[in-house]
Amino acid sequence: MPIVDHNDLICDISAQLANLRKAQPDAMRGFSQLAQASMAEGAISAKHKELIALAIGITQRCSACIGYHVRALIKLGGTRQELEELLTICTYMGGGPALMYAAEALKCWDAMSAEQVCATASAA
Repeated sequence: MPIVDHNDLICDISAQLANLRKAQPDAMRGFSQLAQASMAEGAISAKHKELIALAIGITQRCSACIGYHVRALIKLGGTRQELEELLTICTYMGGGPALMYAAEALKCWDAMSAEQVCATASAA
């Protein structure tokens, strides 16, 4: 598995998605509305929803998802201990491949906890 700079990855993806938003505004607005409604506080807290989304990203082997959801989890006050417990569940449910992406999520957490993410990343 290549080493991923998640900040660069989500900045690049955000830039490309900005182009897609211009080309397909209705569809992308619909996706954005779905994401906002799904991740809003409710019976399940926004932080717990980010943990769920991150777990899905890890088990689906999506590096960009790891970047976006780790960043959001940090902003919502998630802790490394919560992340580590989540990673054991991902490994339990997803086996060895999930364990490899668990390691990637830890690296992403460490990097994003220590640095600023790009300005365009918040627009995705």
